[in-house]
Amino acid sequence: MEIKKIILKLEVFDDKAKQKAMKNVSSLPGVTSISVDMKDKKLTVIGDVDPVCIVSKLRKFCRTEILSVGPAKKEPKKEEKKDAKDQLADLVKAHQAFYSQYAPHYYVRSVEEDPNACVIC
Repeated sequence: MEIKKIILKLEVFDDKAKQKAMKNVSSLPGVTSISVDMKDKKLTVIGDVDPVCIVSKLRKFCRTEILSVGPAKKEPKKEEKKDAKDQLADLVKAHQAFYSQYAPHYYVRSVEEDPNACVIC
């Protein structure tokens, strides 16, 4: 199956019913994302799931109607082109942050400084 965008109309009036609807729908296998618009009382489900299964799950506690079923549109990602100098500067900053230039400092105690230190001669 393919990923679909399913828009349902729910008759929910409070946040408790909204949470219950989201919990029931999220338990279905294949659901990728869920969003609820309380103003329009719409539930949007994106994923590889059967719309009839969603409606049958939701009709147990609220009235549900299917408004639309269609393919999920993927938004094209815009890649920004950077100059070579900017990329090099970013790499240098990342390198400096990961590999600090400070060597670890060790403190060595001698017998003269601490007379209570254990010394095996």
